[in-house]
Amino acid sequence: MESSSTGVIASALTRAIVEHRLLPGSKLAEQKLADHFGVSRTLVRQALLQLSQQQLVTLEPARGAFVAAPSVDEARQVFAVRRMLECEMARGFAAQATAAKIRVLREHIASEKRAIAQEDAPGRTELLGEFHVRIAELMGNEVLAQLLGQLIARCALITLMYQTPRGAEDSSDEHVEIVRALAARDGERAARLMAEHLQHVEENLAFDRRVPSNDISTALS
Repeated sequence: MESSSTGVIASALTRAIVEHRLLPGSKLAEQKLADHFGVSRTLVRQALLQLSQQQLVTLEPARGAFVAAPSVDEARQVFAVRRMLECEMARGFAAQATAAKIRVLREHIASEKRAIAQEDAPGRTELLGEFHVRIAELMGNEVLAQLLGQLIARCALITLMYQTPRGAEDSSDEHVEIVRALAARDGERAARLMAEHLQHVEENLAFDRRVPSNDISTALS
């Protein structure tokens, strides 16, 4: 029961964040949340801890919990590094592409499409990021997979919060084209498409999409 309540709180807060009903930097007062959900502060604290592990919430000693506010500059730097790494990754994957590996990537894209159709913002964000890690995993390069996972995690919140449904759909469509190039073992085309794809994702983040709310009850209603 407690685990279920914690999950409900975490899900409600996540939805409020990704739907722009809570701004980056908004304070998440434990007592207000406890009153809103009709639960103890202990359950609220557990939910906030869970969200902090997902980098959606920042916990500050003696100050409390806040909606995370990732730096736009940091996100841009991460995208720059990703372009450097992932263009070469695409070339490398194309050289060793097999029917089985391509099938795995196409199945992953099908999952992306389902999450987008269901308007599952957290799910689509996770899957769109995992696509890139999956390529490294299929190459058997665990170091690259871990490094990419860390880089993607650093810009995950900003993508989650500021990527529009249209942007997510375009991103998945670009994944389709990348896989076509990989399947054709055309490394140069795959590298070019990867560079363009990451540039488009960065350019299409709507950093000005903000709907202010200072009241937790209003934001969660």
